[in-house]
Amino acid sequence: MGLFGRKNTESATTTATLPVDPALAALTGDYTIDAAHSSIGFTVRHAMVTNVRGSFGEHEGSLKLNGSDPSASSATIDVKIASIDTGIGDRDNHLRSGDFFDAEQFPLMSFRSTEAAQLGGDKYRVTGDLTIKDVTKPLSIDLEFNGTATDPYGNERVGFEGSAEILRSEWGLTWNAALETGGVMVSDKVKLNFDISAIKSAA
Repeated sequence: MGLFGRKNTESATTTATLPVDPALAALTGDYTIDAAHSSIGFTVRHAMVTNVRGSFGEHEGSLKLNGSDPSASSATIDVKIASIDTGIGDRDNHLRSGDFFDAEQFPLMSFRSTEAAQLGGDKYRVTGDLTIKDVTKPLSIDLEFNGTATDPYGNERVGFEGSAEILRSEWGLTWNAALETGGVMVSDKVKLNFDISAIKSAA
């Protein structure tokens, strides 16, 4: 089952000539990301030899899905930087400081989608604007649509998981320290990880 269509003339023409899948059309509506059952995190190489994994405990967002015209779908996410958690308090405080995110001055990291494309099957690429600190740059997130379900409380849910890679220096996150054996303490490349469960709003 597809959610997003390719945003180009050829695909738009093809889509217009095909009947709408009733199951897909039923997904149309506004959804709120369920932060309690979703996670937004990251992985970054540390000291050249291992990976540090972290997550942001506080975030919110919404999806607007259009099953009849998937290319009209959109997504927004806002992440509270101060909620960063890597499992080590001193490291988290350093990440919140001016050396990295400067959470006091720039409390949110945000993403606003601008387009989406189907890569095949249930795999998609959502492109938008990622803002960290005072820098906004385009970002493409590769996602897999995990399907839909009605939970025990009667909520209609959709699920996605995916990832993207960024160079943190492009968003002004440039702090580092040289290692005596060569290389640096923190890699410039960071992998962002998304595991999203969203609840459909009442009509």
